[in-house]
Amino acid sequence: MPKIAVLQCGEAIESARGEFGDYDDMCKAMLGLKSAEAQTFRVFDHQLPTVADYDVFVVTGSKFGVYEPHDWIPPLETLIRGIKDAGKKMVGVCFGHQIIAQALGGRVEKSDKGLGVGLMQYQMRRSNKSAEEISLYVWHQDQVLEAPAGAEVIASSDFCPIAALKYGEDILTFQAHPEFTAGYERALLTERRGVTLTEAHADTGLKSLEKPSDSEQIQQMLTRFAFAAN
Repeated sequence: MPKIAVLQCGEAIESARGEFGDYDDMCKAMLGLKSAEAQTFRVFDHQLPTVADYDVFVVTGSKFGVYEPHDWIPPLETLIRGIKDAGKKMVGVCFGHQIIAQALGGRVEKSDKGLGVGLMQYQMRRSNKSAEEISLYVWHQDQVLEAPAGAEVIASSDFCPIAALKYGEDILTFQAHPEFTAGYERALLTERRGVTLTEAHADTGLKSLEKPSDSEQIQQMLTRFAFAAN
């Protein structure tokens, strides 16, 4: 089995961690892994793996902005470039999508479209197939505004034009949270309702959760991609 490193860049909300796990747990489950089948590195605590020791790298979400002056971000970007140069597999979600893009020459900023929450729809483009609509859980205002050279945009929406990026056969990233469950998204919305979200904004997000997501489909896609032989 390939050796897998989860680069944990932030933490799930404490009130829901007992039920849904932390971000590293969610990403392991997303790829169908048991906890012991992947090694977690708390990047925001300055833990980093050696590229040569692992075959697959997973970059999690985070509350931090990739453009913020945290001292652990430049070493993470250096690591990401090393992973790409080594031809290793890498997948990223939300912050992971953004930091990989930034490290490889893209541009990430806080979007003037505001904070996206709840279940959102995207147009997903697959090789030799017409676009299809997918629905995924989201929580972000930062966006990739310019993709790195050579990266292919494979999902988009009016709210988020660069919603997923594919870099050849080695790197695949999503702005949304395919690792989230409806339960965790609901917990986030409920906790932030009337605090960092207006009640109306939170209620719109909660209402969207009544519809089914395509998280399982994208989880399977990421799993196939991560463990496919080059």
